[in-house]
Amino acid sequence: MFRSFFPSPVNFFVSAIAWAAVAMTIWFTIGSSIQPYLSLGPWLAVQPTEAVPVPFFDADRVWLYQFVIMAGYLFCVPWYFLNDNKRWYWWSVVGSVTIIEIVYFNVQVDAWLNDWYGEFYNMIQTSLQTPNTYTFDEYLGKIWTVAAVLAVNIFVLVLNAFFNAHYLFRWRRAMNFYYMANWQKVRHVEGAAQRVQEDTQNFSSIVENLGLDIIASIMTLLVFIPILWGLSDHLPVLPWVGAVPGSLVWLALFSAIFGTVLFAVAGIRLPGLNFANQRVEAAYRKELVYGEDHAERAQPVTIRDLFKNVQRNYFRIYFHYTYFNVFRYAYLNASQFFPYLAVGPSVVTGAITFGIFQQILQAFGQVSSSFRFLMNSWTTIINLISIYQRLRGFERQIPEEGKVFANDYDDPRYLATETVPASATPVVVPE
Repeated sequence: MFRSFFPSPVNFFVSAIAWAAVAMTIWFTIGSSIQPYLSLGPWLAVQPTEAVPVPFFDADRVWLYQFVIMAGYLFCVPWYFLNDNKRWYWWSVVGSVTIIEIVYFNVQVDAWLNDWYGEFYNMIQTSLQTPNTYTFDEYLGKIWTVAAVLAVNIFVLVLNAFFNAHYLFRWRRAMNFYYMANWQKVRHVEGAAQRVQEDTQNFSSIVENLGLDIIASIMTLLVFIPILWGLSDHLPVLPWVGAVPGSLVWLALFSAIFGTVLFAVAGIRLPGLNFANQRVEAAYRKELVYGEDHAERAQPVTIRDLFKNVQRNYFRIYFHYTYFNVFRYAYLNASQFFPYLAVGPSVVTGAITFGIFQQILQAFGQVSSSFRFLMNSWTTIINLISIYQRLRGFERQIPEEGKVFANDYDDPRYLATETVPASATPVVVPE
């Protein structure tokens, strides 16, 4: 699953985590000391103005983005020489780092927007209370500032979506031809065609999406926890609890832990049911495929029994998802009101402005959503587990002795597995 695309997967991912820890240590210890010598901020930074006192690309942010880019691509260099799978190096190594860099950029945009919302809503509150405090040009200035940042972000997101699509297809391609190079050893496995054609696509897509969600959640927590902790100073007491330093952070954490445990207990049987569902679907589909070429196959009694198995398993899934969704939707709807309850005393006493209120809601939403990563992704994780179980069982049928490690359609190792006689009628591939 991973070996066909990534170089030495275990070493690669462990070294990536270790390198990220080293880079963060350098940033928080000597980052400011080396900034004057390495930063491009003096040449690239947007200078602050009266209308935009804190521009998005100020000198400090330029240095931060520059450091992240340097750290990311420096990690790629040794893997070019350590890589025993150079066929996919630029996609699996450099491509992965590029996608992560874009995720970090998007998190930084969210953090900047959180500050912008605070200033903008404070402007609205002041203007409503004291007319003509601001001019219409100043109001438009705020709008144009955020529009410029969002325009860049939209452009980056569109390019990233295009790049992601190609990245996923390359991973699927590598997995596909690794399995096809060993096809003669696994073609007898029930649902073998589905493993190669469908599960490779779904596995690469889900793993990438979940992986990026994990990374985005971690980055969001690193950026927004200090923001939310500072905003907690505006809440002297937490209802029914009292004074708690960083109260909003703790509220987000404990609510996420409660929800994750709740989801895990309620959905404990779902991965096994999804795995069983794929097996009965594969058996039904296989009989239908045989029926296309053989008149004696796909007979009414056989189809009836196979479809009853499909129906029985689906009805079990529907039952278990019913009580799972009761807990799921009850919690998700109730959790929306947690920050409103937390800021209640400060709102009714007028201790915070409308801008701070909006900043708290935005930051709390970012932090709590990141803490609730497992819960928000639970159904996707269930699907991934069932796909992983199928592919893992599929790979176990490939004996180590004689295993062919090919990972592309023009790989000589794959082409060498040809078993069709040269005199056979060639297959016509439709355009």
